[in-house]
Amino acid sequence: MHRPEVSEKETILVVEDEPKILRLVQQYLEREGYRVLTADNGDTAIQRFYRESPHLVILDLMIPGIGGLDVARAIRRHSPVPVIILTALAEEQDRLTGLDLGADDYVVKPFSPRELVARVRAVLRRTGGGTVPGGATTDAVEPPIHAGDLSLDPTRREVRLAGNVVTLTSYQFDLLALLARRSGRVFTRMQLVEAVQGETYQGYERTIDAHMKNIRRALGEDARNPRYIETIRGVGYRFMEHSRDHRSERG
Repeated sequence: MHRPEVSEKETILVVEDEPKILRLVQQYLEREGYRVLTADNGDTAIQRFYRESPHLVILDLMIPGIGGLDVARAIRRHSPVPVIILTALAEEQDRLTGLDLGADDYVVKPFSPRELVARVRAVLRRTGGGTVPGGATTDAVEPPIHAGDLSLDPTRREVRLAGNVVTLTSYQFDLLALLARRSGRVFTRMQLVEAVQGETYQGYERTIDAHMKNIRRALGEDARNPRYIETIRGVGYRFMEHSRDHRSERG
């Protein structure tokens, strides 16, 4: 049976205190060729994160010791590494809080291990190679996009505002790049979810709102008087058009 290509020994840290779930997730990921680290509490999770520098973290929110949200905060203070949150359906506010802290995605319990692996592949595809949403590839050299004081370099995956580097997670970068490449076009929330995920799934549209809030915060944006990202009430978002002098020449 054909298996998707996985970069050599990409490392994933799985933080989960339920032994059966932990073993199941570990087995599915190792079957796909990933190197898997495990932790069943928040203290161990933080220690292993800093010691091993994984490529992605799968994080249960309800864990002993340091809670999942505090683990997410600790990770995000020092690293933009992708984080996928595991959460129970009833924990909606925790879900939103996790996204607000900079998590890239979430999976609701009970979940399909195959769906979780698909989410992992989608996130790592954005950060480690392959196709970039919007039609570019990581091997292609794409000219920077300029809009006022904002400069976005898709090839280097770097954002600068007035010359200063802006730190974004992989998911946030891809959302901003997708909007900036099509400035003036309105995207619905579900279009953004599907485009950035790289595949259709039953997305939670408020995920996009949380990511947009974080992008705006990083850019120093005021949602009521935006310079770059405009909310289209009841529809979605669009990147505001700037004069042609401030934009890359793209066909």
